[in-house]
Amino acid sequence: MPEREARPASSGVYSGAKQGSIERARVPQERQGRAGPGLHEPQQRSGFVSHLPTTEKVWRLLKLAQGRKRALILTHDNPDPDSLAAAVALAYLLEARAGVPARITYGGIVGRAENKAMLRVLRLPVTPLSRIGFDDYDLFGLVDTQPSVGNHSLPPGYGPDIVIDHHPPREASGRAPFADVGRSYGATCSILVDYLRTARLELTPEVATALFYGIKSDTRDLGRQTFQIDIDSYLYLFPKADKAALAEIEHPALPASYFRLYEQAYKRARVHQAAVEVDLGEIYSPDMVAEIAERLVSLEGMKWSLAYGSYEGQLFVSVRTNDRRMNAGRLVREVCEDYGGSSGGHGSMAGARLPFDGTRVQKERLKRELISRFLREIGVSDLQGTPLLSLDRQLH
Repeated sequence: MPEREARPASSGVYSGAKQGSIERARVPQERQGRAGPGLHEPQQRSGFVSHLPTTEKVWRLLKLAQGRKRALILTHDNPDPDSLAAAVALAYLLEARAGVPARITYGGIVGRAENKAMLRVLRLPVTPLSRIGFDDYDLFGLVDTQPSVGNHSLPPGYGPDIVIDHHPPREASGRAPFADVGRSYGATCSILVDYLRTARLELTPEVATALFYGIKSDTRDLGRQTFQIDIDSYLYLFPKADKAALAEIEHPALPASYFRLYEQAYKRARVHQAAVEVDLGEIYSPDMVAEIAERLVSLEGMKWSLAYGSYEGQLFVSVRTNDRRMNAGRLVREVCEDYGGSSGGHGSMAGARLPFDGTRVQKERLKRELISRFLREIGVSDLQGTPLLSLDRQLH
């Protein structure tokens, strides 16, 4: 039997919440319909609720939870702050307004120092998947991911009841009874802030700080893929957030392996016209791939960055672009679709997780094919590239 989680979600972080009925979630008209229109909206059918006013969404969510005994909320694997905080907020809402105890779990690891600090400093009630018994729950939720994306650890046979994600909708998400996906949000946390405000729930400093940091990190301080709802949520949360805790999260102590990885990244990075790519080799944490890609796209003259590294038999890929005409999510799906695994993303950022087994020669061939496909898709003819550290002129 797996070891059971050590701490109930209703303590500490959620101590300010008061349980209430479904009807208490109803609010005045001015809080309805904050989400606004968006692109790539699925046809209105099945469990999709993105088109509904926020008041109706919250009512349907709590109605679905009514009578359930325990909820399990899963983030995507190797979760980032947006995924973790959104899961905490959903658990908070279910406990306070539907009276359903909720547990949060994740597959993979929490690797980045900032993400570890977020869990530690805020004492967020998040449990590794190895300590979860799925048969103990009768309500399942996915946040910041979707059923068919493949980057979560909900086992086959346990279909999600709730799917909440700011990424473009996947058709399979509509099979969930409640699916609020896509539309105009820069972070999944912004969706949950809208729910909590609609439900008239007072936030504890821990929940507010987690949500604030989730939006801040996913939108790069409101500078990337940001909509009015993200700005409104950010401003609503700022006075409620614990500033000292936030500073501790954003400036954690860093392991020596962090600096070794950055040294290796700069030495291995190659520039191909307006794109830069780097093979990170074996990495100590999967989410460092995204951090390196984020850093490299800031190189002067670059429009694209690609970083990739292996971890426990899988190849993690991350793409960034600052060209507003391009769609990184679509590019990654097209480049990686023949390799299996999972991929996802949106306009300026995307990632993939691919099977990475076989001989050393086979692995190197896969990486070469991946680079070639990526460069061809973005119209770059220079496949050889130039080492980043050997550049002796400004890029224009």
